[in-house]
Amino acid sequence: MADLMKELVTGVVEKVVKELLTKAGVTTTTKRKRRKTRAAASADGEPARSPRTGRFVKKKAPAKRPRKQVSRRRTAASRSKQRSR
Repeated sequence: MADLMKELVTGVVEKVVKELLTKAGVTTTTKRKRRKTRAAASADGEPARSPRTGRFVKKKAPAKRPRKQVSRRRTAASRSKQRSR
């Protein structure tokens, strides 16, 4: 029974250590690098940053037309309520 527990624990520890070692080698780009590439990728000659604040500006989607107002027919009950007031 003790051998079974020891084997189980060593197996789990080995898997955890192996997983940690594989994940440790992964490197991501630094924030500085990301900022530089984003600033360089400004398309259409438009500035990628706001002239006032210096922050990055998202491109605005074209404005949608306002919806037409649809008239609602009042029910007989609502009309009678209005009359009784």
